[in-house]
Amino acid sequence: MFRSSLAVLMLAASTAAAYPGGTPDYQTDVAPFCASCHASVDVSSLAGAPPDRATRELAANKHLAPLRSGAPNTPYATMAETDRSLLADLVEKLDRESTVEIAAPAKVAPGQEFDVTVTVKGGGGPVAGVGLVDADQRWYARSAPSAGWRVVAAPVIRGPGAKLQTKWLEKRPEALGRNLSYVNIEGISSDPANDSYPSAEVVFRLEAPAVGGKYPIAAVFYYGTELASPLGTKVDPKDPQQRKSPVGGFGGASGRVRFTPVESIEVGL
Repeated sequence: MFRSSLAVLMLAASTAAAYPGGTPDYQTDVAPFCASCHASVDVSSLAGAPPDRATRELAANKHLAPLRSGAPNTPYATMAETDRSLLADLVEKLDRESTVEIAAPAKVAPGQEFDVTVTVKGGGGPVAGVGLVDADQRWYARSAPSAGWRVVAAPVIRGPGAKLQTKWLEKRPEALGRNLSYVNIEGISSDPANDSYPSAEVVFRLEAPAVGGKYPIAAVFYYGTELASPLGTKVDPKDPQQRKSPVGGFGGASGRVRFTPVESIEVGL
């Protein structure tokens, strides 16, 4: 996504893998637990986890500490200290500027169709992921349909510059339905050194549950960090496609998982 992808985060890069360009070969609903090699930006998204485990998952510990120290047996060990320090500063700046917001009605009627808009800013690119979930916890959140919301149409994806994007969704056979609760946004290219952070938007069309009550919904933003700087970018000379990869590699934890607060939408007349 983001450093690597959701459903394939456990796998090494291959022609079908998503590292580091999102999930180009996997068009389906996903849940945040799949992004196991990403780091969390705040402890609130780890609520309910053992404190020591939650602490290890924070970006400051899982990614930035090994980067700044040049930890042994990591790709950072061969970087100059000045380069590591500058890259870490740029990554921290990118994290501060990367945001996700959700806009949804406070109340809808049973069975009513309505739009939920997710707006993101920043992310290291070249691809970001956006999804709707039922909780702002990276290991416990489920996709939004699990909470009772039904996605009734293909999401409308507008990348940087408000350009409509359909390529990723069109890879999913139309007969299966493209009404997904998760999408890729392409063309993400932040530049923290020059204070440049693109924005993008995804509009999900949902149908409310038939039974009244209050139902949760939140947005999740998956993005990378190191590719936003030349210092964080490497190219394997043996790769015939000369694809860019994060300097920290697959295990560098340079990807992020960020949530909006959970919204509670009332379903009723």
